Amino acid sequence: MSSKMKAGKVTSRTKADEASKAGKAAVVKEDGKLKRGDYDKQLEKLHIELVKLQQWVVHKGLKICIIFEGRDGAGKGGTIKAITERVSPRIFRVIALPAPTEREKSQMYVQRYLPHLPAAGEIVIFDRSWYNRAGVERVMGFCTEEQAQKFLKAVPLVEKAIVESGVILLKYWLEVSPEEQTRRLESRINDGRKLWKLSPMDLKSYSRWHDYSRARDAMFAATDKGFAPWFVVRSDDKKRARLNMITHLLGWIPYKEAPREKVRLPKRQKAHGYREPDYPYKFVEEKF
Repeated sequence: MSSKMKAGKVTSRTKADEASKAGKAAVVKEDGKLKRGDYDKQLEKLHIELVKLQQWVVHKGLKICIIFEGRDGAGKGGTIKAITERVSPRIFRVIALPAPTEREKSQMYVQRYLPHLPAAGEIVIFDRSWYNRAGVERVMGFCTEEQAQKFLKAVPLVEKAIVESGVILLKYWLEVSPEEQTRRLESRINDGRKLWKLSPMDLKSYSRWHDYSRARDAMFAATDKGFAPWFVVRSDDKKRARLNMITHLLGWIPYKEAPREKVRLPKRQKAHGYREPDYPYKFVEEKF
C-alpha cells in the first residue's frame, strides 16, 4: 500500500468514525438488533459521506472496484442497495453477470469480467465476481478441481495487475450463521416479494454448508493478499452489517469534499403568451 493510501486512510477513517460516532451512542437494542429509526439516522449520515466520496472520485478520476461474496442469504443484495440508493448509477455501477454463454465458457476464465472494471471516475460493485470459480463452481461441480486450483494460483497475479493499473480493489465476504441462513431462506418460500431470490441452485447449495466452508477457507488462504485483502462482515444482523461495511468502505478509501460552485436556481422564463392546452390527458387514476 502506498504512503498516500496510508495517509488517506487515516484522514477518511476519521471522517467515517465521526459519521458513525453518534450512532454508537444512539444504538437501542431490541432483542439485540437496531431499531429502525436508529438505523435510518446512521444510514443517512453515511449516505451523505458516500455522495462526498462519489464527487471526489469524479473530481480526482479515481477507479474503485468493490467485490461482494458470501453464502446464499448473507445479505449481499441488501448491502449493495444500501450503498447505492442515494448515489448516481452512472458512477456507482453494479455488475451482476448471468451464467456464462457457451462462447464465454471457451474464453480465459476472468475475461468476461475484465470489460466491467472501472474507468476513471467510476466505482464498480460486483455482486458476485470471478470468485464464482472458487465458490459455487467448485462446490457444485461446474468446474474441475484442477481448474479451481489453477484459478486460485492465477487470480492473485490478475488482481495485482488490476491494483497496479491504479484501481482501488476491495473484497468483502459476508458471513452468515447456518441458523440465520436457514431462517432467511425459509422466509423466501412463502413471501411473494422474495420468490425471485430463491433458485433451485440455492436449495442445492444449502445442503453443502461444509463444502462451502472448505472452499471459502481455501479461497482466503490463496487470495487474501496485502495488495488485495479480504474483509469479513458478520451479517446475522443485516442493519448493523450494512452500517459497519459502509463505514469501513469510507474509512479505507481516501477522499475529501470535492470543490463545487454554489448552486442557485435561475429565474424561469416568462410565458410570452403560452397557455396550457385544453388537451384530454390520460391521467393515472389516483387511488392513494
